[in-house]
This record gives sequence, structure tokens and C-alpha cells, in this order.
Amino acid sequence: MEYISASQFAEKYGIAERTARNYCAVGKIEGAFLTGKTWNIPAEATLPQRKSRKERITPLLAALREQKASRLKGGIYHRTQIDLTYNSTHIEGSRLTHEQTRYIFETNTIGITDEIVNVDDVVETVNHFRCIDYVIDHAEEKLTEGFIKQLHYLLKSGTSDSRKGWFAVGNYKRRPNEVGGQSTCRPENVHREMKRLLSGYNSHKAHSMEELLDFHVRFETIHPFQDGNGRVGRGDYCCSRSAWPMP
Repeated sequence: MEYISASQFAEKYGIAERTARNYCAVGKIEGAFLTGKTWNIPAEATLPQRKSRKERITPLLAALREQKASRLKGGIYHRTQIDLTYNSTHIEGSRLTHEQTRYIFETNTIGITDEIVNVDDVVETVNHFRCIDYVIDHAEEKLTEGFIKQLHYLLKSGTSDSRKGWFAVGNYKRRPNEVGGQSTCRPENVHREMKRLLSGYNSHKAHSMEELLDFHVRFETIHPFQDGNGRVGRGDYCCSRSAWPMP
């Protein structure tokens, strides 16, 4: 089969080269594949049918998907994985440094260190990378309880918490918990409150920054999981934020 480049495809159909790459990144051109950082497009491929403005992939999401597929270093995907994972896990008490986080992401190894490294810090860091990938892959889908529970499952799988019978990885908490010394939603009320929160969120097609922040605050107030609520909540926020245009 004969293949052409993204620039040739763009010239053929009178579109921007970036648009052609975005089509490839989100799977709109069947048979297109990457060789290094170069897209190879079947010569007979046709221009994908354009959707309405509301249905289009945003430039930010397209860039994240393209760079995720190519494993491009130095781009927004690379920085998001390292910076968001480091800051999000550091807030929760991880003692891994930014450099150690970067090393784990880029090499899938811990590296040589004289310090004692907590195994859970490493496992949850790797799991956090998976959560970000999951958000990028499913950002266009409706935000549901199942989506949120899957993020928690990805984050906490393989940790010491997952070996506790009462912990409920990937499911709502079974025991009361608190945040900052404040009581949160009782376990028996979590499903009802989460359903109410998501119903209000999904009733709108677009959300302002203030509405997204309000959603995050309300989610943390419910605190639906035994642990990992902050990281899952930030993942939900990023899922919504990724639908915004590139700044």
C-alpha cells in the first residue's frame, strides 16, 4: 500500500497540516500510523467528515493524544504526565522528587538512590500516569460514577491499601472518613450524593471555570472513596478541562 505524509494529505485536501495530524491522532483516518514522529497515511484515505462545532475535538485534546501516541518528549503531554503526577502525589504525601517522577515516567525504572523509597509512592506514581492516559483516552465520554470509580481502581491497584479487605479499591468507601478535620458524607449516602452531583454536571453541555471548580469542591466534600479522593478529583477536573481550547 502507498502512504503519504501528513503534509501531503493536508495539501491534497486543502487543510492545515496540524489538522491532518490531529485527524490521525484521534483515529479519524483509518490505517494511519506513526513511524517515529511521522504520520504515514494511506494514499487513498479520504478527508474525514467534519462534525458540528460542539462535537469537534479541541486542539488541546488532539495535541495530548498525538503526543501520547508518539511519546514525544518536551511537549504538553510529557509535561502534564510529569508535573501533574508529581504535584498531585506530592500533595498527598509522596516523598518522590520531581526528578524521580520524571525518571520513572521516561525509563519505567526507579533509578539509583541512597534514600529509602516507599513502594506505595512508586506504585501510585505509575498508576497516576495510567489515570492521566485514561482521562485523555476517554475525555469525550460522559462523566459517570463508573468513570470515576475506574480512575480510583487504576490509582489504587497494587498498593498496600488494595490488600485491605475493607478498603474497596474501585468502589465507594465503607467507613466514614474526614478531610482537614472535617467530617464528610456518610458511606451510606455517597451513591445518592454522587448521583446528584453528576446529574447537575451532565445537565449542561458546557461549563465555566467557576462551575468546574465548584464541581471539584463538592466532590471533595463528599469524599466518596476511602483514600485517593484528591487525585481522583483532580483527574475528574482534568477530564473536563481537556475539552477546553488550547490557551
